[in-house]
Amino acid sequence: MKKIKHLVIVAFVLTMTACHHKGLEYDASGVFEVTEVIVSSQGSGEILWFQLSEGDLLEANQQVGLIDTTQLYLRKIQLQASIGSVQNRKTSVPTQIAAIQQQIETQKIEQRRYENLIAMNAGNQKQLDDVNAQIQLLEKQLAAQYETVHNNNSSLTEESQSYRAQIDQLEDQIKNSLIISPIKGTVLAKYAEPGELATQGKALFKIADIEAMYLRAYITSSQLTSVKIGQDVQVYSDMGESGNRQYNGKVTWISDKAEFTPKTIQTRDERVNLVYAVKIQVQNDGYIKKGMYGEVKF
Repeated sequence: MKKIKHLVIVAFVLTMTACHHKGLEYDASGVFEVTEVIVSSQGSGEILWFQLSEGDLLEANQQVGLIDTTQLYLRKIQLQASIGSVQNRKTSVPTQIAAIQQQIETQKIEQRRYENLIAMNAGNQKQLDDVNAQIQLLEKQLAAQYETVHNNNSSLTEESQSYRAQIDQLEDQIKNSLIISPIKGTVLAKYAEPGELATQGKALFKIADIEAMYLRAYITSSQLTSVKIGQDVQVYSDMGESGNRQYNGKVTWISDKAEFTPKTIQTRDERVNLVYAVKIQVQNDGYIKKGMYGEVKF
């Protein structure tokens, strides 16, 4: 990258020198470039299919391949079965406390009967006290039973949630096993083939949007004050012996740091000149290629 940058600056200086003798036909020159995206594998396993070739035009979010997900799927089925087993171990709170509740209701009937007998002076206070004590004991047993069942079910619920979280992780890994193009663009290079083993981070292919090209040019510090982001400019692609083609361009970026021209330039005045990199977006009609030279008029 540094070598290309070095050559661009050299080309800029030489072009500016030549333009000086031609009456400043162009204000700056540079090289066309694109924003490249290297798509890497997010999953691990054998590549089952990978359907693309260099030069193919892909849409954004288009699936172009698949990494084997058999083991992930089987693990998911196993976890789903574990959730079913956990659900079966849960107990019904009403069923577990129904017997004690029935005993409490029976004792309360006895309680009301003894209260009525005592009110008519026909009952025994000790028998009523025994019934009251029995009701208190049963109510404590009911509370303890309810807490035990509730805690057991809560523990099983947390266990189920843990399994569901693992299933979510597996589903995310299965989704990451799909090889998908992140942008609309043209395939520049293919680094893998079906049958090969993919690992996380392994480069699979390179893609770039070649419809939106950028001319990376360099301007002098004196030109800097007359150039701004968003400015419309005229760009000319160097077509070799065929001449050049004119395009409408827009300045999208201006470097905030100045760079010295290379030391290979022998004259003192040119060696101390400062240049600033700028990027100019151009809509490509198919004729502009990455690495071609271009000029710009501000």
